[in-house]
Amino acid sequence: MFLLKQKSTLPGFNLALGYTVFYLSLIVLIPLSMLFLKTSTMGWGAFFEVITSPRTLAAYRLSFGASFVAGLVNVVFGFLIAWVLARYRFPGKKIVDALVDFPLALPTAVAGIALTSIYSQNGWLGKYLYAVGIETAYSPLGITLALVFIGLPFVVRTIEPVLQELDGELEDAAVSLGANRWQIFTKVIFPTLIPPLITGFALAFARCIGEYGSVIFIAGNMPGKTEIAPLLIMTKLEQYDYAGATAIAVVMLLVSFAMLGVINYLQWVSSKRIGMN
Repeated sequence: MFLLKQKSTLPGFNLALGYTVFYLSLIVLIPLSMLFLKTSTMGWGAFFEVITSPRTLAAYRLSFGASFVAGLVNVVFGFLIAWVLARYRFPGKKIVDALVDFPLALPTAVAGIALTSIYSQNGWLGKYLYAVGIETAYSPLGITLALVFIGLPFVVRTIEPVLQELDGELEDAAVSLGANRWQIFTKVIFPTLIPPLITGFALAFARCIGEYGSVIFIAGNMPGKTEIAPLLIMTKLEQYDYAGATAIAVVMLLVSFAMLGVINYLQWVSSKRIGMN
């Protein structure tokens, strides 16, 4: 009996692979390589001087620290929102579901202006927070709030489909064996959600690191205090210091790749453990 080769409606492997490599090279690899090539023109001494200056280190600490905190906050509250949307029916559910994607549709500059007007000292919420001594606008806390705002959809949309596809028979079986609600959540549901939680955190973290428009309005942009790394890059570009700007960008890129690699490894370990169980 002869095996007939099944024809695909998509292009052949060689054509599809060639197009994929060409497209990725044009959009991703070539621009990133130019980033490294431009940085190499300044020499190692000047490179280390730029990336280790007090102003640059302060911008790195603020950008990565605020992005990390915002990612953790989004993991917690994004999980709760995804749980409600996936498990419950209530009036206005479609409106709440649409509002989750609102930060993606809203222009970042508009989001920054809106957050600043709300959390400034004379804003709707800011005046109450300032009254008890909590500075929001023009502070690291305000930057974190802006990053939480733009990173939330990535966590919710990563976790929600997994919750919807969970097999309810596993929970019924756990109940029949005498498990209580907490045991069902910790032993049956939560282990399955670890990989999407890590993925959602990684997506939110990566999105927050490069955020610019929604942050500059609420940050205050004080060098060494509330100046984020993307703003410092823009400042050097305005000063025609292209090599200095690319040097800062290269460090951000390498640190981001390293952290995403660690996160992907943790996700792989979690998936492997779930498969073994």
